[in-house]
Amino acid sequence: MSEIMKFAPYLLMFAVLYFFMIMPAQKKAKREREFAQALKVGDKIITIGGIHGKVAELSETSLVIETMSGKLKIERSAISLDKTAALNNVNNKKA
Repeated sequence: MSEIMKFAPYLLMFAVLYFFMIMPAQKKAKREREFAQALKVGDKIITIGGIHGKVAELSETSLVIETMSGKLKIERSAISLDKTAALNNVNNKKA
């Protein structure tokens, strides 16, 4: 019994670390993957770097966006879920 009690603080520390850091990060990564897969032509997006554009073409891992200066090919992982959601909420409120 005393040997188990020696490891109890470590187990508790791991459980706290898992529930407050690892699990939320996994949920956010899953939401971002689902968002990137649900994109369709015509959606307005913002990249992680702050580039605004509209989806022109889609492929398996990348997409082409139209910006004011032309077309850019970017990876799906370069799209910011939070910024794009904020952009779409602002546009919905104006309409």
